[in-house]
Amino acid sequence: MNQIKIFADSTCDLSAELIRQYDIGIVPLYVTFDQDTFRDGVDLTPAQLYAKVDESGRLPLTAAPAPSDFMQAFEPFLDQGDHILYISLSSELSSTYQNAVIAANEYEDGRVTVFDSLNLSTGIGIQVLKAARAAQAGHTVPQIIELLTTIRPKVETEFIIDSLDYLHKGGRCSGMQSVVASLLKIRPVIKVINGKMTPAYKVRGSREKAFEQMVGNALGKLEVMDKDTLFITDSVAREDANNLRQMLQDKVQPQEIFLTEAGCVISSHCGPKTIGIIYLTK
Repeated sequence: MNQIKIFADSTCDLSAELIRQYDIGIVPLYVTFDQDTFRDGVDLTPAQLYAKVDESGRLPLTAAPAPSDFMQAFEPFLDQGDHILYISLSSELSSTYQNAVIAANEYEDGRVTVFDSLNLSTGIGIQVLKAARAAQAGHTVPQIIELLTTIRPKVETEFIIDSLDYLHKGGRCSGMQSVVASLLKIRPVIKVINGKMTPAYKVRGSREKAFEQMVGNALGKLEVMDKDTLFITDSVAREDANNLRQMLQDKVQPQEIFLTEAGCVISSHCGPKTIGIIYLTK
């Protein structure tokens, strides 16, 4: 019986433990500082990324894997007869999906299937986890694609960005907006809607107030929330993530909550102390 190998890219932000447990293949994106290029999650950690940004005062460039990167990752498993299902970073945010499709078209029809998560970070990761569990349960690729198509619009991805500095450095907000937000202690909240990062609202005041707002938003959907699996994903904010986990554990009582760290690509766009809650609705 042919095996199904689940692949994702480094922006799925799943923990090393989950990746090992479900034997998930990871294709890294790239982070470039001047002439130095690093593979996300392989050659560079978020802490190292932030140190380089502090030193240079500039954000790195990020880049999608080339079609050849996907082919190099896929071929050992194709050679042993496996079928591959790759779940990508949103096509609205990167050329990663398109490059994977180019690679898939190099193989016999049906050997490599590419699915657009229309999400980022563990908004991808929760879909990858569902797919990996379905593959372990013996589901076929068409059955897993049907499952993913069903859950994709039900992924709730919401992040609090602690500072506009990285959005400013990345050209996503003006210098004046950044200064005003800093003075007023305004923290933007980003949701993923239709595959795009969308400003949802702003919280004025302390981080604790922002957490309460984000938890309140999640609790407001308690009746429709799928309580099987929740993710809390942070960028060098693990103490806050642990506190958030306890709040959700007490109020939601989900079956499982995973803490994961945002990788270098996600961190380079959102900045340190970013933290988010990801779950599915029913």
